[in-house]
Amino acid sequence: MDRDLKTIEVDIRGQMCPATLLVALKNINEYGGDIRKGSMKLVFKTDNRDATVTIPDSAANMGYAVNVEKTDNFYSITIGALDARE
Repeated sequence: MDRDLKTIEVDIRGQMCPATLLVALKNINEYGGDIRKGSMKLVFKTDNRDATVTIPDSAANMGYAVNVEKTDNFYSITIGALDARE
């Protein structure tokens, strides 16, 4: 099932809050139907630490599964369906 999961990556590195949150909410609202169906997930790449709190909190309040991972020089915030957690 995971091999059919479409992933959209949104690079918001270099942006500050609230711009990071606004971009995330726009994408979550645009693709929400497909995310809820479990056919896709969004991955936001950010270097803004505040975004690792604001985006996950907002997405979780909207009923999505959220995962935050730190890489060498940025964070990946994955938004998916609650029943499709990795």
